[in-house]
Amino acid sequence: MNQSRKDLETRIERLRSGGASERLRGNRIGLEKEGLRASAAGHLALSPHPRALGSALTHPYITTDFSEALLELITPPASSVEEVLGFLTDLHAYVYHSLGDELIWATSMPCVLEGGAGIPLAQYGTSNAATMKTVYRRGLGNRYGRTMQVIAGLHFNFSFAEDFLDVYKAIQGVEGDVVAFRSEVQMGMVRNLQRVGWIVPYLFGASPAVCASFVQGRETDLQIFDRHTLYYPYATSLRMGDIGYQNQQEQGTGMKASYDSLDSYVRSLTWAIETPCPQYEKIGVKVGDRYEQLNANVLQIENEYYSTVRPKQITEWMERPTLALRRRGIRYVELRSPDINIFEPVGITTEQIRVLETLMLYCLVLDSPRIGARERREIDENQVLTAHRGRESGLALSRQRTAVPLRVWASEILDDMVAVAELLDGASDGVHVRSVARQREKVEDPDATPSARILEAMRDRQEGFFAFARRLTESHRETFRHHRLDPEREALLERLARESIAQQQAIEAVDDRGFDEFLADYFSRDRATDSPESGGMPGSRMPTAAETAAGL
Repeated sequence: MNQSRKDLETRIERLRSGGASERLRGNRIGLEKEGLRASAAGHLALSPHPRALGSALTHPYITTDFSEALLELITPPASSVEEVLGFLTDLHAYVYHSLGDELIWATSMPCVLEGGAGIPLAQYGTSNAATMKTVYRRGLGNRYGRTMQVIAGLHFNFSFAEDFLDVYKAIQGVEGDVVAFRSEVQMGMVRNLQRVGWIVPYLFGASPAVCASFVQGRETDLQIFDRHTLYYPYATSLRMGDIGYQNQQEQGTGMKASYDSLDSYVRSLTWAIETPCPQYEKIGVKVGDRYEQLNANVLQIENEYYSTVRPKQITEWMERPTLALRRRGIRYVELRSPDINIFEPVGITTEQIRVLETLMLYCLVLDSPRIGARERREIDENQVLTAHRGRESGLALSRQRTAVPLRVWASEILDDMVAVAELLDGASDGVHVRSVARQREKVEDPDATPSARILEAMRDRQEGFFAFARRLTESHRETFRHHRLDPEREALLERLARESIAQQQAIEAVDDRGFDEFLADYFSRDRATDSPESGGMPGSRMPTAAETAAGL
Protein backbone atom coordinates (compact mmCIF):
# COMPACT_ATOMS: atom_id res chain seq x y z
CA MET A 1 0.00 0.00 0.00
CA ASN A 2 1.47 3.38 -1.00
CA GLN A 3 1.76 6.26 1.43
CA SER A 4 -0.98 8.31 -0.25
CA ARG A 5 -3.51 5.51 0.20
CA LYS A 6 -2.46 5.00 3.83
CA ASP A 7 -2.91 8.72 4.50
CA LEU A 8 -6.34 8.58 2.86
CA GLU A 9 -7.45 5.68 5.05
CA THR A 10 -6.13 7.42 8.17
CA ARG A 11 -8.02 10.63 7.40
CA ILE A 12 -11.24 8.76 6.69
CA GLU A 13 -10.99 6.83 9.96
CA ARG A 14 -10.31 10.00 11.93
CA LEU A 15 -13.23 11.72 10.26
CA ARG A 16 -15.48 8.78 11.07
CA SER A 17 -14.36 8.85 14.72
CA GLY A 18 -14.92 12.59 14.82
CA GLY A 19 -18.57 12.29 13.83
CA ALA A 20 -18.12 13.56 10.27
CA SER A 21 -20.86 11.36 8.79
CA GLU A 22 -23.59 13.25 10.61
CA ARG A 23 -22.13 16.61 9.63
CA LEU A 24 -21.76 15.64 5.98
CA ARG A 25 -25.54 15.51 5.71
CA GLY A 26 -25.43 19.29 5.62
CA ASN A 27 -23.55 19.34 2.31
CA ARG A 28 -25.36 21.27 -0.39
CA ILE A 29 -25.87 20.49 -4.08
CA GLY A 30 -27.02 22.72 -6.92
CA LEU A 31 -27.37 22.05 -10.63
CA GLU A 32 -27.10 24.32 -13.67
CA LYS A 33 -28.48 22.58 -16.73
CA GLU A 34 -28.17 24.05 -20.21
CA GLY A 35 -30.40 23.10 -23.11
CA LEU A 36 -30.82 24.51 -26.60
CA ARG A 37 -34.28 25.49 -27.70
CA ALA A 38 -34.95 23.84 -31.03
CA SER A 39 -37.75 24.09 -33.55
CA ALA A 40 -40.14 21.19 -34.01
CA ALA A 41 -38.00 20.19 -37.00
CA GLY A 42 -34.88 20.05 -34.84
CA HIS A 43 -33.20 23.26 -36.01
CA LEU A 44 -31.87 25.92 -33.69
CA ALA A 45 -34.75 28.10 -32.50
CA LEU A 46 -34.48 31.72 -33.65
CA SER A 47 -37.32 33.00 -31.47
CA PRO A 48 -36.55 35.27 -28.49
CA HIS A 49 -36.42 33.97 -24.94
CA PRO A 50 -40.11 33.63 -23.97
CA ARG A 51 -41.25 36.65 -21.98
CA ALA A 52 -43.55 34.40 -19.95
CA LEU A 53 -40.42 32.90 -18.39
CA GLY A 54 -39.35 36.27 -17.01
CA SER A 55 -36.16 38.28 -17.44
CA ALA A 56 -33.04 36.31 -18.29
CA LEU A 57 -31.04 39.09 -16.62
CA THR A 58 -32.59 38.79 -13.18
CA HIS A 59 -34.56 35.54 -12.87
CA PRO A 60 -32.89 33.36 -10.21
CA TYR A 61 -33.66 29.99 -11.84
CA ILE A 62 -34.42 30.48 -15.56
CA THR A 63 -31.92 32.35 -17.71
CA THR A 64 -29.87 32.00 -20.89
CA ASP A 65 -26.21 31.36 -21.58
CA PHE A 66 -24.38 32.26 -24.81
CA SER A 67 -27.33 32.31 -27.15
CA GLU A 68 -30.88 33.55 -26.89
CA ALA A 69 -31.75 29.93 -27.65
CA LEU A 70 -29.49 28.39 -25.00
CA LEU A 71 -31.61 27.98 -21.87
CA GLU A 72 -29.99 27.62 -18.49
CA LEU A 73 -32.05 26.16 -15.66
CA ILE A 74 -30.66 26.64 -12.15
CA THR A 75 -31.76 24.87 -9.00
CA PRO A 76 -31.46 26.40 -5.55
CA PRO A 77 -29.00 24.45 -3.37
CA ALA A 78 -30.34 21.65 -1.22
CA SER A 79 -29.03 18.80 0.92
CA SER A 80 -31.56 16.39 -0.57
CA VAL A 81 -30.82 14.93 -4.00
CA GLU A 82 -34.52 14.28 -4.46
CA GLU A 83 -35.30 17.93 -3.77
CA VAL A 84 -32.74 19.12 -6.32
CA LEU A 85 -33.99 16.77 -9.04
CA GLY A 86 -37.60 17.57 -8.19
CA PHE A 87 -36.96 21.28 -8.64
CA LEU A 88 -35.14 20.69 -11.94
CA THR A 89 -38.04 18.56 -13.16
CA ASP A 90 -40.52 21.30 -12.27
CA LEU A 91 -38.40 23.89 -14.07
CA HIS A 92 -38.46 21.81 -17.26
CA ALA A 93 -42.20 21.30 -17.04
CA TYR A 94 -42.81 24.99 -16.37
CA VAL A 95 -40.61 26.08 -19.29
CA TYR A 96 -42.35 23.70 -21.67
CA HIS A 97 -45.64 25.45 -20.91
CA SER A 98 -44.24 28.50 -22.73
CA LEU A 99 -42.44 26.87 -25.65
CA GLY A 100 -45.32 26.02 -27.98
CA ASP A 101 -44.03 23.35 -30.36
CA GLU A 102 -40.36 24.03 -29.56
CA LEU A 103 -38.08 21.45 -27.95
CA ILE A 104 -35.38 21.55 -25.29
CA TRP A 105 -32.66 19.59 -27.08
CA ALA A 106 -31.68 16.65 -24.89
CA THR A 107 -27.99 16.27 -25.71
CA SER A 108 -24.84 18.26 -25.05
CA MET A 109 -23.94 18.47 -28.73
CA PRO A 110 -26.30 20.78 -30.60
CA CYS A 111 -29.14 20.22 -33.02
CA VAL A 112 -28.97 21.23 -36.69
CA LEU A 113 -26.99 24.45 -37.12
CA GLU A 114 -26.92 26.58 -40.24
CA GLY A 115 -23.72 28.50 -39.70
CA GLY A 116 -22.35 30.39 -36.74
CA ALA A 117 -23.60 33.73 -38.02
CA GLY A 118 -27.16 32.49 -37.64
CA ILE A 119 -26.80 31.77 -33.92
CA PRO A 120 -28.45 34.66 -32.05
CA LEU A 121 -26.59 36.18 -29.11
CA ALA A 122 -28.43 36.29 -25.79
CA GLN A 123 -30.16 39.60 -25.08
CA TYR A 124 -30.79 40.97 -21.59
CA GLY A 125 -32.40 44.36 -22.08
CA THR A 126 -31.11 47.91 -22.44
CA SER A 127 -29.16 48.40 -19.21
CA ASN A 128 -25.38 48.65 -19.12
CA ALA A 129 -25.18 45.33 -17.27
CA ALA A 130 -27.29 43.74 -20.02
CA THR A 131 -25.16 45.27 -22.77
CA MET A 132 -22.02 44.01 -21.07
CA LYS A 133 -23.37 40.45 -21.02
CA THR A 134 -24.19 40.57 -24.74
CA VAL A 135 -20.87 42.17 -25.71
CA TYR A 136 -19.03 39.48 -23.76
CA ARG A 137 -20.85 36.84 -25.78
CA ARG A 138 -20.09 38.64 -29.04
CA GLY A 139 -16.45 38.55 -28.00
CA LEU A 140 -16.62 34.80 -27.37
CA GLY A 141 -18.08 34.31 -30.82
CA ASN A 142 -15.37 36.43 -32.43
CA ARG A 143 -12.62 34.60 -30.58
CA TYR A 144 -13.73 30.98 -30.74
CA GLY A 145 -16.67 30.80 -33.12
CA ARG A 146 -20.33 30.79 -32.21
CA THR A 147 -20.91 27.09 -32.86
CA MET A 148 -18.57 26.15 -30.01
CA GLN A 149 -20.60 28.24 -27.61
CA VAL A 150 -23.88 26.36 -28.09
CA ILE A 151 -22.54 23.09 -26.72
CA ALA A 152 -24.64 22.40 -23.62
CA GLY A 153 -23.44 21.01 -20.33
CA LEU A 154 -24.57 20.26 -16.82
CA HIS A 155 -22.68 21.96 -14.00
CA PHE A 156 -22.59 20.29 -10.59
CA ASN A 157 -22.22 22.82 -7.77
CA PHE A 158 -21.14 21.47 -4.40
CA SER A 159 -20.44 22.97 -1.00
CA PHE A 160 -19.40 21.19 2.17
CA ALA A 161 -21.29 21.76 5.39
CA GLU A 162 -19.50 24.34 7.52
CA ASP A 163 -19.39 22.13 10.60
CA PHE A 164 -17.90 19.27 8.55
CA LEU A 165 -15.04 21.50 7.46
CA ASP A 166 -14.60 22.51 11.09
CA VAL A 167 -14.17 18.83 11.98
CA TYR A 168 -11.74 18.36 9.10
CA LYS A 169 -9.72 21.35 10.28
CA ALA A 170 -9.54 19.89 13.77
CA ILE A 171 -8.36 16.43 12.70
CA GLN A 172 -5.74 18.04 10.46
CA GLY A 173 -4.44 19.87 13.52
CA VAL A 174 -4.64 23.23 11.77
CA GLU A 175 -4.94 26.42 13.75
CA GLY A 176 -5.60 29.94 12.57
CA ASP A 177 -7.97 31.51 10.05
CA VAL A 178 -10.87 29.23 9.14
CA VAL A 179 -11.56 31.00 5.82
CA ALA A 180 -7.96 30.46 4.72
CA PHE A 181 -8.10 26.78 5.73
CA ARG A 182 -11.30 26.16 3.83
CA SER A 183 -9.93 27.81 0.73
CA GLU A 184 -6.68 25.85 0.98
CA VAL A 185 -8.29 22.42 1.27
CA GLN A 186 -10.82 23.16 -1.44
CA MET A 187 -8.06 24.27 -3.81
CA GLY A 188 -6.49 20.90 -3.06
CA MET A 189 -9.79 19.29 -3.98
CA VAL A 190 -9.84 21.26 -7.24
CA ARG A 191 -6.35 19.99 -8.11
CA ASN A 192 -7.40 16.41 -7.49
CA LEU A 193 -10.59 16.84 -9.49
CA GLN A 194 -8.33 17.76 -12.38
CA ARG A 195 -6.01 14.81 -11.81
CA VAL A 196 -8.75 12.18 -11.75
CA GLY A 197 -11.45 14.18 -13.51
CA TRP A 198 -11.14 12.08 -16.66
CA ILE A 199 -13.23 9.46 -14.85
CA VAL A 200 -16.31 11.71 -15.17
CA PRO A 201 -16.48 11.62 -18.99
CA TYR A 202 -15.58 7.93 -18.90
CA LEU A 203 -18.43 7.00 -16.56
CA PHE A 204 -21.00 9.59 -17.67
CA GLY A 205 -19.88 10.95 -21.05
CA ALA A 206 -22.80 11.02 -23.46
CA SER A 207 -21.53 12.74 -26.59
CA PRO A 208 -19.66 10.20 -28.77
CA ALA A 209 -21.21 11.56 -31.99
CA VAL A 210 -22.24 14.88 -33.46
CA CYS A 211 -24.41 16.24 -36.22
CA ALA A 212 -22.25 16.96 -39.27
CA SER A 213 -23.62 20.52 -39.33
CA PHE A 214 -21.61 21.23 -36.18
CA VAL A 215 -18.21 21.03 -37.90
CA GLN A 216 -19.42 23.07 -40.92
CA GLY A 217 -16.60 22.16 -43.27
CA ARG A 218 -13.78 22.36 -40.72
CA GLU A 219 -11.02 19.77 -41.03
CA THR A 220 -11.39 16.99 -38.44
CA ASP A 221 -10.38 13.35 -38.17
CA LEU A 222 -13.86 12.35 -37.01
CA GLN A 223 -15.14 9.24 -38.73
CA ILE A 224 -18.33 9.04 -40.78
CA PHE A 225 -21.21 7.21 -39.11
CA ASP A 226 -23.63 8.18 -41.85
CA ARG A 227 -23.89 11.15 -44.19
CA HIS A 228 -25.30 13.35 -41.41
CA THR A 229 -23.27 12.06 -38.43
CA LEU A 230 -19.60 12.12 -37.39
CA TYR A 231 -18.12 10.22 -34.44
CA TYR A 232 -15.19 8.41 -32.88
CA PRO A 233 -15.81 4.67 -32.35
CA TYR A 234 -14.55 4.70 -28.73
CA ALA A 235 -15.41 8.28 -27.77
CA THR A 236 -17.05 9.10 -24.47
CA SER A 237 -17.48 12.89 -24.66
CA LEU A 238 -16.67 14.89 -27.77
CA ARG A 239 -17.79 17.91 -25.76
CA MET A 240 -14.77 17.46 -23.47
CA GLY A 241 -12.34 16.74 -26.30
CA ASP A 242 -10.48 18.82 -28.84
CA ILE A 243 -13.56 19.74 -30.87
CA GLY A 244 -15.18 21.40 -27.85
CA TYR A 245 -14.64 24.89 -26.45
CA GLN A 246 -11.04 25.57 -25.47
CA ASN A 247 -9.01 28.71 -24.77
CA GLN A 248 -6.75 28.15 -27.81
CA GLN A 249 -3.53 27.39 -25.93
CA GLU A 250 -2.24 25.74 -29.10
CA GLN A 251 -2.48 29.09 -30.90
CA GLY A 252 -0.53 30.89 -28.22
CA THR A 253 -3.47 33.06 -27.19
CA GLY A 254 -4.54 31.05 -24.19
CA MET A 255 -3.29 30.62 -20.64
CA LYS A 256 -3.24 28.12 -17.84
CA ALA A 257 -4.49 29.20 -14.45
CA SER A 258 -2.36 28.34 -11.45
CA TYR A 259 -4.04 26.14 -8.84
CA ASP A 260 -1.18 26.23 -6.33
CA SER A 261 -3.32 28.33 -3.99
CA LEU A 262 -6.37 30.54 -4.15
CA ASP A 263 -4.12 33.59 -4.30
CA SER A 264 -2.14 32.23 -7.25
CA TYR A 265 -5.37 31.27 -9.01
CA VAL A 266 -6.77 34.77 -8.61
CA ARG A 267 -3.51 36.37 -9.71
CA SER A 268 -3.21 34.21 -12.83
CA LEU A 269 -6.74 35.06 -13.94
CA THR A 270 -6.21 38.74 -13.13
CA TRP A 271 -3.05 38.73 -15.25
CA ALA A 272 -5.00 37.28 -18.19
CA ILE A 273 -7.80 39.85 -17.85
CA GLU A 274 -5.28 42.72 -17.81
CA THR A 275 -2.77 41.51 -20.44
CA PRO A 276 -3.30 42.47 -24.11
CA CYS A 277 -3.35 39.71 -26.71
CA PRO A 278 -2.12 40.70 -30.21
CA GLN A 279 -4.46 38.24 -31.93
CA TYR A 280 -7.52 39.66 -30.20
CA GLU A 281 -6.34 43.22 -30.79
CA LYS A 282 -6.79 42.49 -34.50
CA ILE A 283 -10.52 41.97 -33.85
CA GLY A 284 -10.83 45.41 -32.35
CA VAL A 285 -12.79 46.37 -29.26
CA LYS A 286 -15.13 49.17 -30.28
CA VAL A 287 -15.48 49.09 -34.04
CA GLY A 288 -17.57 52.02 -35.17
CA ASP A 289 -20.39 52.28 -32.67
CA ARG A 290 -20.42 48.58 -31.74
CA TYR A 291 -18.34 46.73 -29.20
CA GLU A 292 -16.96 43.49 -30.66
CA GLN A 293 -15.56 42.35 -27.29
CA LEU A 294 -15.17 43.76 -23.81
CA ASN A 295 -11.42 44.18 -24.27
CA ALA A 296 -8.59 42.72 -26.35
CA ASN A 297 -6.89 40.92 -23.47
CA VAL A 298 -6.09 37.23 -23.06
CA LEU A 299 -9.42 36.89 -21.23
CA GLN A 300 -12.27 39.38 -21.37
CA ILE A 301 -13.43 38.34 -17.87
CA GLU A 302 -12.88 35.40 -15.51
CA ASN A 303 -15.64 33.18 -16.87
CA GLU A 304 -14.03 33.03 -20.29
CA TYR A 305 -11.36 30.74 -18.85
CA TYR A 306 -12.25 27.20 -19.80
CA SER A 307 -11.80 24.69 -17.00
CA THR A 308 -13.46 21.45 -15.98
CA VAL A 309 -13.72 22.70 -12.39
CA ARG A 310 -13.85 26.14 -10.79
CA PRO A 311 -13.60 27.46 -7.22
CA LYS A 312 -16.49 29.91 -6.74
CA GLN A 313 -17.76 32.58 -4.38
CA ILE A 314 -21.08 34.40 -4.56
CA THR A 315 -20.65 37.83 -6.10
CA GLU A 316 -22.40 41.00 -5.14
CA TRP A 317 -23.99 43.11 -7.88
CA MET A 318 -21.29 43.86 -10.51
CA GLU A 319 -18.51 42.53 -8.27
CA ARG A 320 -15.68 40.82 -10.12
CA PRO A 321 -15.57 37.08 -9.33
CA THR A 322 -11.83 37.13 -8.61
CA LEU A 323 -12.33 39.88 -6.06
CA ALA A 324 -15.16 37.96 -4.41
CA LEU A 325 -12.85 34.95 -4.06
CA ARG A 326 -10.04 37.05 -2.65
CA ARG A 327 -12.29 38.82 -0.16
CA ARG A 328 -14.39 35.91 1.08
CA GLY A 329 -12.65 32.72 0.03
CA ILE A 330 -14.17 29.70 -1.71
CA ARG A 331 -17.83 29.10 -0.99
CA TYR A 332 -18.48 26.22 -3.38
CA VAL A 333 -16.88 24.29 -6.23
CA GLU A 334 -18.38 24.00 -9.70
CA LEU A 335 -17.69 20.78 -11.62
CA ARG A 336 -18.34 21.52 -15.29
CA SER A 337 -17.44 18.25 -17.00
CA PRO A 338 -20.72 16.22 -16.87
CA ASP A 339 -22.48 15.80 -20.21
CA ILE A 340 -26.23 15.94 -20.41
CA ASN A 341 -27.51 12.39 -19.98
CA ILE A 342 -29.82 11.94 -22.96
CA PHE A 343 -31.44 8.86 -21.44
CA GLU A 344 -32.88 10.94 -18.58
CA PRO A 345 -35.47 13.71 -19.08
CA VAL A 346 -33.68 16.13 -16.73
CA GLY A 347 -30.22 15.13 -17.98
CA ILE A 348 -28.84 13.52 -14.81
CA THR A 349 -29.76 10.70 -12.42
CA THR A 350 -29.77 10.32 -8.65
CA GLU A 351 -27.00 7.76 -9.01
CA GLN A 352 -24.80 10.17 -10.95
CA ILE A 353 -25.22 12.81 -8.27
CA ARG A 354 -24.31 10.34 -5.52
CA VAL A 355 -21.14 9.38 -7.38
CA LEU A 356 -20.18 13.02 -7.95
CA GLU A 357 -20.77 13.79 -4.26
CA THR A 358 -18.46 10.92 -3.35
CA LEU A 359 -15.86 12.07 -5.88
CA MET A 360 -15.87 15.54 -4.33
CA LEU A 361 -15.19 14.22 -0.83
CA TYR A 362 -12.61 11.75 -2.14
CA CYS A 363 -10.71 14.57 -3.85
CA LEU A 364 -10.88 16.67 -0.67
CA VAL A 365 -9.30 14.10 1.65
CA LEU A 366 -6.78 12.72 -0.86
CA ASP A 367 -3.23 14.11 -0.78
CA SER A 368 -2.97 16.98 -3.24
CA PRO A 369 0.51 18.25 -4.11
CA ARG A 370 0.87 21.20 -6.43
CA ILE A 371 0.58 20.62 -10.17
CA GLY A 372 3.79 21.14 -12.12
CA ALA A 373 4.13 21.82 -15.82
CA ARG A 374 4.69 18.17 -16.73
CA GLU A 375 1.69 16.97 -14.71
CA ARG A 376 -0.43 19.74 -16.27
CA ARG A 377 0.34 18.28 -19.69
CA GLU A 378 -0.56 14.83 -18.39
CA ILE A 379 -3.90 16.09 -17.09
CA ASP A 380 -4.75 17.71 -20.42
CA GLU A 381 -3.68 14.66 -22.42
CA ASN A 382 -5.62 12.28 -20.18
CA GLN A 383 -8.77 14.33 -20.61
CA VAL A 384 -8.55 14.34 -24.41
CA LEU A 385 -7.60 10.66 -24.59
CA THR A 386 -10.57 9.69 -22.42
CA ALA A 387 -12.91 11.96 -24.36
CA HIS A 388 -11.87 10.61 -27.77
CA ARG A 389 -10.85 7.01 -27.03
CA GLY A 390 -11.95 6.23 -23.48
CA ARG A 391 -13.61 2.89 -24.30
CA GLU A 392 -10.75 1.62 -26.46
CA SER A 393 -9.35 -1.71 -25.27
CA GLY A 394 -5.97 -1.33 -23.61
CA LEU A 395 -6.03 2.48 -23.56
CA ALA A 396 -3.41 3.80 -21.13
CA LEU A 397 -3.29 7.18 -19.43
CA SER A 398 -0.25 8.90 -17.94
CA ARG A 399 0.20 9.09 -14.16
CA GLN A 400 3.39 10.54 -12.75
CA ARG A 401 5.18 9.86 -16.04
CA THR A 402 4.05 6.22 -16.04
CA ALA A 403 1.55 4.66 -18.44
CA VAL A 404 -1.38 3.15 -16.52
CA PRO A 405 -4.27 1.32 -18.22
CA LEU A 406 -7.42 3.40 -17.84
CA ARG A 407 -9.37 0.43 -16.52
CA VAL A 408 -6.74 -0.25 -13.83
CA TRP A 409 -6.64 3.36 -12.69
CA ALA A 410 -10.43 3.67 -12.73
CA SER A 411 -10.73 0.52 -10.61
CA GLU A 412 -8.27 1.91 -8.09
CA ILE A 413 -10.24 5.16 -7.83
CA LEU A 414 -13.53 3.33 -7.32
CA ASP A 415 -11.92 1.07 -4.70
CA ASP A 416 -10.77 4.12 -2.74
CA MET A 417 -14.13 5.82 -3.14
CA VAL A 418 -15.95 3.00 -1.36
CA ALA A 419 -14.58 4.04 2.04
CA VAL A 420 -15.45 7.66 1.26
CA ALA A 421 -18.98 6.59 0.29
CA GLU A 422 -19.31 4.71 3.58
CA LEU A 423 -18.35 7.91 5.39
CA LEU A 424 -21.08 9.81 3.52
CA ASP A 425 -23.66 7.12 4.27
CA GLY A 426 -22.57 6.44 7.81
CA ALA A 427 -22.91 2.76 6.89
CA SER A 428 -21.35 0.12 4.67
CA ASP A 429 -24.40 -0.48 2.49
CA GLY A 430 -25.90 2.98 1.96
CA VAL A 431 -26.98 4.80 -1.19
CA HIS A 432 -23.56 6.27 -1.96
CA VAL A 433 -21.84 2.91 -1.55
CA ARG A 434 -24.30 1.23 -3.89
CA SER A 435 -24.02 4.04 -6.43
CA VAL A 436 -20.23 3.79 -6.51
CA ALA A 437 -20.36 -0.02 -6.70
CA ARG A 438 -22.57 0.12 -9.79
CA GLN A 439 -19.88 2.07 -11.65
CA ARG A 440 -17.64 -0.99 -11.64
CA GLU A 441 -19.72 -2.54 -14.40
CA LYS A 442 -18.78 0.35 -16.70
CA VAL A 443 -15.09 -0.21 -16.00
CA GLU A 444 -15.30 -3.96 -16.52
CA ASP A 445 -17.57 -3.60 -19.55
CA PRO A 446 -17.15 -0.32 -21.52
CA ASP A 447 -20.31 -1.19 -23.48
CA ALA A 448 -22.28 -0.35 -20.33
CA THR A 449 -21.25 3.31 -20.48
CA PRO A 450 -23.77 5.90 -21.74
CA SER A 451 -21.55 6.72 -24.73
CA ALA A 452 -21.50 3.10 -25.86
CA ARG A 453 -25.25 2.75 -25.31
CA ILE A 454 -25.86 5.78 -27.53
CA LEU A 455 -23.88 4.34 -30.43
CA GLU A 456 -25.49 0.93 -29.95
CA ALA A 457 -28.97 2.46 -30.09
CA MET A 458 -28.06 4.41 -33.23
CA ARG A 459 -26.79 1.26 -34.94
CA ASP A 460 -29.73 -0.89 -33.85
CA ARG A 461 -32.26 1.58 -35.19
CA GLN A 462 -30.09 2.63 -38.13
CA GLU A 463 -30.45 6.28 -37.26
CA GLY A 464 -27.89 9.05 -37.17
CA PHE A 465 -27.17 11.29 -34.21
CA PHE A 466 -29.78 13.87 -35.19
CA ALA A 467 -32.60 11.35 -35.55
CA PHE A 468 -31.62 9.61 -32.31
CA ALA A 469 -31.41 12.88 -30.36
CA ARG A 470 -34.66 14.21 -31.79
CA ARG A 471 -36.54 11.02 -30.95
CA LEU A 472 -35.47 11.08 -27.30
CA THR A 473 -35.95 14.84 -27.06
CA GLU A 474 -39.55 14.48 -28.19
CA SER A 475 -40.07 11.63 -25.72
CA HIS A 476 -38.78 13.81 -22.87
CA ARG A 477 -41.08 16.65 -23.93
CA GLU A 478 -44.06 14.32 -23.54
CA THR A 479 -42.80 13.34 -20.10
CA PHE A 480 -42.73 16.97 -18.99
CA ARG A 481 -46.06 17.78 -20.59
CA HIS A 482 -47.65 15.08 -18.45
CA HIS A 483 -45.77 16.09 -15.31
CA ARG A 484 -48.07 17.51 -12.64
CA LEU A 485 -46.49 20.70 -11.40
CA ASP A 486 -47.09 21.40 -7.73
CA PRO A 487 -49.46 24.41 -7.55
CA GLU A 488 -47.26 26.19 -5.01
CA ARG A 489 -44.14 25.66 -7.17
CA GLU A 490 -45.99 26.90 -10.25
CA ALA A 491 -47.20 29.98 -8.37
CA LEU A 492 -43.64 30.64 -7.19
CA LEU A 493 -42.24 30.48 -10.71
CA GLU A 494 -44.99 32.72 -12.06
CA ARG A 495 -44.30 35.27 -9.31
CA LEU A 496 -40.55 35.15 -9.96
CA ALA A 497 -41.14 35.72 -13.67
CA ARG A 498 -43.14 38.87 -12.94
CA GLU A 499 -40.69 40.10 -10.32
CA SER A 500 -37.68 39.50 -12.57
CA ILE A 501 -39.20 41.65 -15.32
CA ALA A 502 -39.87 44.40 -12.76
CA GLN A 503 -36.28 44.10 -11.49
CA GLN A 504 -34.90 44.43 -15.01
CA GLN A 505 -37.03 47.52 -15.60
CA ALA A 506 -35.84 49.03 -12.32
CA ILE A 507 -32.20 48.49 -13.30
CA GLU A 508 -32.82 50.11 -16.66
CA ALA A 509 -34.62 53.07 -15.07
CA VAL A 510 -31.62 54.09 -12.95
CA ASP A 511 -28.99 53.53 -15.66
CA ASP A 512 -27.79 57.08 -16.26
CA ARG A 513 -24.27 56.53 -17.63
CA GLY A 514 -22.97 55.73 -21.08
CA PHE A 515 -21.67 52.23 -21.68
CA ASP A 516 -18.10 53.43 -22.30
CA GLU A 517 -17.96 54.95 -18.82
CA PHE A 518 -19.70 51.95 -17.25
CA LEU A 519 -17.23 49.48 -18.77
CA ALA A 520 -14.17 51.51 -17.89
CA ASP A 521 -15.39 51.79 -14.31
CA TYR A 522 -16.03 48.05 -14.07
CA PHE A 523 -12.48 47.14 -15.03
CA SER A 524 -10.78 49.92 -13.04
CA ARG A 525 -12.41 49.41 -9.66
CA ASP A 526 -11.54 46.87 -7.00
CA ARG A 527 -8.49 45.20 -8.49
CA ALA A 528 -8.38 41.56 -7.38
CA THR A 529 -4.67 41.94 -6.56
CA ASP A 530 -5.47 44.37 -3.73
CA SER A 531 -5.04 43.19 -0.16
CA PRO A 532 -7.65 40.66 1.00
CA GLU A 533 -10.53 41.98 3.00
CA SER A 534 -12.16 40.10 5.82
CA GLY A 535 -15.46 38.73 4.69
CA GLY A 536 -18.26 36.40 5.56
CA MET A 537 -17.67 32.77 6.31
CA PRO A 538 -17.92 30.42 3.33
CA GLY A 539 -21.40 28.98 3.46
CA SER A 540 -23.66 26.77 1.43
CA ARG A 541 -25.88 29.08 -0.59
CA MET A 542 -25.38 29.07 -4.35
CA PRO A 543 -25.68 32.25 -6.43
CA THR A 544 -28.77 33.33 -8.30
CA ALA A 545 -28.68 34.56 -11.88
CA ALA A 546 -29.09 38.13 -10.67
CA GLU A 547 -26.22 37.83 -8.20
CA THR A 548 -23.86 36.46 -10.84
CA ALA A 549 -24.67 38.98 -13.56
CA ALA A 550 -21.22 40.45 -13.12
CA GLY A 551 -19.73 37.03 -13.82
CA LEU A 552 -21.71 36.93 -17.05
